[in-house]
Amino acid sequence: MTEVRSLDRLSPAEVADVLALAAAADGTDGVYPLSEDGVLGLRGGDRIHLLAYEGESLAGYSYLDDLSGELVVHPRYRRRGHGTALLTAAGPKARLFWAHGDADGARAFAEKAGFTRSRVLWQMRRGLAGLPEVPLPDGVQVRAFVPGADDEAWLAVNSRAFAHHPEQGRWTAEDLRLRLAEPWFDSAGFLLAVDPADGRLLGFHWTKVHPAEGGEPALGEIYVLGVDPGGHRRGLGAALSVAGLRHLAGLGLSHALLYVDESNAAAVALYRRLGFEVHSTDVMYSR
Repeated sequence: MTEVRSLDRLSPAEVADVLALAAAADGTDGVYPLSEDGVLGLRGGDRIHLLAYEGESLAGYSYLDDLSGELVVHPRYRRRGHGTALLTAAGPKARLFWAHGDADGARAFAEKAGFTRSRVLWQMRRGLAGLPEVPLPDGVQVRAFVPGADDEAWLAVNSRAFAHHPEQGRWTAEDLRLRLAEPWFDSAGFLLAVDPADGRLLGFHWTKVHPAEGGEPALGEIYVLGVDPGGHRRGLGAALSVAGLRHLAGLGLSHALLYVDESNAAAVALYRRLGFEVHSTDVMYSR
């Protein structure tokens, strides 16, 4: 029998249990079941946490925020109704859920619960050898992000660049602060394109490094790439992309990844021109 507990905040022990559950699912499925935002939200944030227990053991976890949610059941406790119990506990708020890896099991569970495939997020990858030469547009310089000094300007450009993006364009100062405090943050890899005449921020390429894990080598990432639509310079997106990839290659990394919506034709075309190919797929289900 499933007992579902609904909490506004998790204790350190509960956070550890959820992360252990996610690691077990990753080991079985070959894909981590929680996004970066999902993991960061374990330690705070405005969301509902749902924990499904079988006896004293955490059998499943789900969260809901004002945009979407994620749901994972421990491999040991699958096909015992815990996923359905979590959805039932979520009630009418359970409208949008991400499934990582586009697995058959997740698709079948979603369809049985009345969800349909509504959005596709691609992870694309390329090697860091043989990067193309893409010069910066005239009148543009690149420098590193300075925490505390560039926060406000960056948030404003990020909001404009991703005005139609359901997650990225809504980032707040707290969202930025959480990531600047993460162990992986490196200001040298957070590149800002500026107009040297007035210091105005024109665009940015925030890179990230995923450490080696489980026999897999370290990976670089185009974490966030954006150009201010009000100050667009032709070719700036491609030039910033390559500048960040060269930074990652200079760290000794051999491959890089990025995430992009399948429906974002302009971004997909840019990344394909730069040599990226689809590596894996995440799917949003809605009802």
